[in-house]
Amino acid sequence: MRNKNLTGTGVAIVTPFDKKGNVDTDSLSEIVKHLHEGKVEYIVVMGTTGESVTLSKDEKELVVQTVIKANGNKLPLVLGIGGNNTSEVITTIKKTNLKDFEAILSVAPYYNKPNQEGYYQHYKAVSNSTKKDIILYNVPGRTGSNVTWETQIKIAKDCKNIVATKEASGSIEQIMKIIKNKPKDFMVISGDDNLTLPVIAAGGVGVISVVAQVFPKDFSEMVRLCLKGDFEKAQKLHYKIMDITDQLFADGNPGGVKFALSELKKCKSYVRLPLTEPNDKVKETLQRLIKNYK
Repeated sequence: MRNKNLTGTGVAIVTPFDKKGNVDTDSLSEIVKHLHEGKVEYIVVMGTTGESVTLSKDEKELVVQTVIKANGNKLPLVLGIGGNNTSEVITTIKKTNLKDFEAILSVAPYYNKPNQEGYYQHYKAVSNSTKKDIILYNVPGRTGSNVTWETQIKIAKDCKNIVATKEASGSIEQIMKIIKNKPKDFMVISGDDNLTLPVIAAGGVGVISVVAQVFPKDFSEMVRLCLKGDFEKAQKLHYKIMDITDQLFADGNPGGVKFALSELKKCKSYVRLPLTEPNDKVKETLQRLIKNYK
């Protein structure tokens, strides 16, 4: 059965830091409130945008608990648990209390670049380790290789609790082939903000977004309009936001979105090395676009 709580707009939430580099829990709670007010459908914690790879175990737990408390059961939550060591991913899943989470977002293994059989066996093993719903996350620009549409279909058919894919390959053709050949209840979620409209038009169910963290009301409304089939109204919001989305990724994520959020007084723009803040040109462009956003 399709997990309807994973349709619409999910937001990959940032992890704010203070000037000393510590997790800023007050700002994190403020961003959760901002997302509630913006009427997004769910929140993704500990994703790439949350800088999870630079957080200690204790910091991750602090972020998780802060979001759970600030959310107050208002929105479904998704937790990122992925990596390139299958046994470690499985161990982490088994040791994690998942009662407050709707699903797990698990990125395709990176760096060691498995072949397609390796991807299949990885997700099969992860699927067998839990009864919790899982979202496969294909993002070749970060992992170094692509989980093909054929492999994703095989995973979808054989691993019943892998209920969706977050597709960030950037290939509309690949996404359409998944949609065409997938099991009925398997969901395709856009992993690219600016491709959300065409992905939904092709049969996708929504997006896990970065820009919706900045302008949650407009972006989530754009997604809802798409899902209703009202693409004429959706297009207006899509093009209204598109230039800002481009700039959020122009010099690295989440540097761009954190700078945008700092302009809105939601958190500071600090990121952790090896990430740095975006260059001055990107900052100036974002300041202008946000100032003129109506």
